[in-house]
Amino acid sequence: MILNMQYVAMKTFDIRRNLATEQYLMNSDKLELPVVLFYIEDRCVIVGRNQNTIEEVDQNYCRENGVTVTRRLSGGGAMYQDLGNLCFSFIVDAKNQEFGDFKKMVSPIVKALHEMGVTGAEVTGRNDIVVDGKKFSGNAMYTRGGKTFSHGTLMLDVDTSEVAKTLTVPLDKIQSKGIKSVRSRVTNLRPYLLPEYQNITTEEFRDLLITKVLGVDSIEQAKENEYLLTAEDESKVDEIEAQYYSNWDWVYGKSPKFTVKKRKHFTSGTIDARILVEKGKIENIKFYGDFFGTNNVSELETKLTGSVFDRPQLEAKLHDSNLSQYFQGIPEKEIIDLLAG
Repeated sequence: MILNMQYVAMKTFDIRRNLATEQYLMNSDKLELPVVLFYIEDRCVIVGRNQNTIEEVDQNYCRENGVTVTRRLSGGGAMYQDLGNLCFSFIVDAKNQEFGDFKKMVSPIVKALHEMGVTGAEVTGRNDIVVDGKKFSGNAMYTRGGKTFSHGTLMLDVDTSEVAKTLTVPLDKIQSKGIKSVRSRVTNLRPYLLPEYQNITTEEFRDLLITKVLGVDSIEQAKENEYLLTAEDESKVDEIEAQYYSNWDWVYGKSPKFTVKKRKHFTSGTIDARILVEKGKIENIKFYGDFFGTNNVSELETKLTGSVFDRPQLEAKLHDSNLSQYFQGIPEKEIIDLLAG
């Protein structure tokens, strides 16, 4: 347990706001190290710094179901979170922490979980915490300005069925230099907790962890070490959120260059589209196939170049392009579903 450690329990369920708050607090000199942060998110997907967001995330599903998508500063793979998940973060002096030593960094959390009944919890592999060989926590780390920052997840009661829906991308064929996520067997923590904690809420789970990490008897006692953000703090967080986590260029435009192939055989011919995407926009597109049309398909290629590789914007451009001039006899909706789906 770490006595006299300051902590922050974030008040919002918005991943973008919480990541911006993390970043602000890491760069701030207002808190004495070490510091631990806790936050809870509504449904969201967070991709790693070096990943291709378009490749990792089913954008259509997330948009239609209100799942927020953003990118974090640290590396690692994409992850789905909801209100059944608790995030924790440690900020420590870089001189006291070997970079990549997740076992040491998360040891206070693992010890607390042991006390709550999850006696089989252990750090394994590069950055996971598991029980019975199944992952319930993924962690990522980065260093800035003499401070090392490590954040992780704790799956208390996550809707695991949403993982496949949000992170399975229905692209026909894609080639990318982005760092791809590796899917692991996962589990929730609730079944492993002691009987008295079986009906605990995520907020109660957070407060219990705070007391155990700080070595106090109650959350009321722990509040003596709680840091509450000021109006000035919140204003700085606003700026960071706008610059990064709510910014399309950061979330999608940072994706590495990749190519995607969209091919389908229709009654009136085959369309085979090869699309080069860079920074989230179509840099080049070529159509191949045995389709017929009154207009040269190069006109459509020119029109689509520079478009954001995103269904709403592609759908709007395709809808305004009189597609029957280029692909005679193929229904417009089917062409849009192929190219923008």
